[in-house]
This record gives sequence, C-alpha cells and structure tokens, in this order.
Amino acid sequence: MRTDEVWGARWRGCAHPLSHRFMETAAEKETLVVLAADLATTEELVQLIHQVGPHIAALKTHVDMVEDFSRESWQEVVDAAHSHNLMLFEDRKFADIGRVSQTQMGGIYDIRSWADIVTAHRVSGPDIVDGIAAGWDDVQRIGGVFLLAQMSSQGNLLSEDYTDETIVTGAASPHVLGYIGNGSSPDEISSLRGKVGDGKMIWTPGVNLSAEEGVLGQRYGHPSDAIKAGSDAVIVGTGIHGSDNPAASAKAYADATWAALMSR
Repeated sequence: MRTDEVWGARWRGCAHPLSHRFMETAAEKETLVVLAADLATTEELVQLIHQVGPHIAALKTHVDMVEDFSRESWQEVVDAAHSHNLMLFEDRKFADIGRVSQTQMGGIYDIRSWADIVTAHRVSGPDIVDGIAAGWDDVQRIGGVFLLAQMSSQGNLLSEDYTDETIVTGAASPHVLGYIGNGSSPDEISSLRGKVGDGKMIWTPGVNLSAEEGVLGQRYGHPSDAIKAGSDAVIVGTGIHGSDNPAASAKAYADATWAALMSR
C-alpha cells in the first residue's frame, strides 16, 4: 500500500512536512513506535539505537539526562539515529515565555541544531511556540512542536479546559505538529481526537504490552488500544530498553501498532 493509502485522512489533513516524514518512515518500517531512550550514557544510547532501529519510527530523548554529554559524543547519537532514518524528538517540555524558550533552544545542548521535534507546555501562553520556532530559524532548520494536551501520570493538572486551550493554540500555529495524549486511557485519546480532527498528529506515552501500573504514578494502557482510539504513535521506554531482548520487544510493539493501524 502507498503511504497516503495507509494513513488516509491523516495524510491529507496534516500540513506540517515532518508529519509526512514520520508517516512515510512508519509505513516503510511498519511501525508506529517512538523509542523513549532514557539512558545514562551516549554509548548505551548508540548501542540501543542500532539494536532496535529497524523497528522504530522516531527516537525520543532527554538530552539533559545523559551523564557524559559533550557535543562530540552527542553527535554519535545523532548519526546513529540518522543511519536508521529516525527523526530526533527531544522531550524538553519547554514551559517558559517565547524569548526564553528561543534562547533555551541554543545553550549548552544546542537543541535547535539536531532536534527535529520538541515538546512544550501551553501554560506560559501561545508565544512559546513562536519562540521555539525562532530557535530553529536561527540555524535555518525546520522543526515541529508537540504540545502536551494530556498526561498519563496520576494527579496531573491538565484539566479539560486546559486541553481545549492547548488545542486552540496548536490549531492556530503552523509550527505545531500535534499533541501529546494520554496513552493509558483510550477514552481520553478518543475524546482528544474528536476535538483535534485530522489536521494534527497525536502521540501517546503511557503504553505497555503488559498494561500494568508503573512506578511513581505512571499508568499504562495497551498500545493497540491507543492506536485504535486515534493515536498516531506510541512512545515506549522501559518496555523496550528494559527488556532482556530490546530488538525482539521493539518488533513486538511494532507488530502490535501496525496491526492496530491496519484495523483502524
């Protein structure tokens, strides 16, 4: 099947070029898995990327969690991701005013130079999106923002009114690729999709093939249920890199998510 046939209304509705790039990679590899690679060293990251690269569609990082960060060592991570046709998704969760966010895109980590996608909260106002985009403009790159519309952690403060305001901000901005939804609740994903329509993507953490409650308030749902409810990608961390065989686990998630998309 062609990519546009696989994705249907989502392919036609999403205008951001990185949306299409992700959908093309997902269709080529038959996976809707975004790897949350929260590891302590760049060597571990590079090794993991090469293990699971054929079975994932994007790589999500927390660059400030890496204990041995340097520009040189991080470039090895970037090169490994590119060798598997993976976009780099820095889960920075920007939350400051636009001017500060633009500056934070640079700094010691120089996120603007290598990240294709970042996350942001809507709490500081809509100018945060323009500030992040200005950071990419500073180095003549195009990137996309995912706004946190929902969270999967217990007791979070993202109320329905907050979610609605976040969607309004995203709908008005060409820089917003989509929204982060609550993968542990298919009902919440379905509700979010109904509000968002087909013009933006929804990516969801909070999923696990063994949908049990995690540590520190994390909740999990099944990845297939998230995709069928309207998510376009599931973000998986310890379910893959915490397993005895990360490559086999990544393929299991890939197979489950692809089958769910075909069913949808």
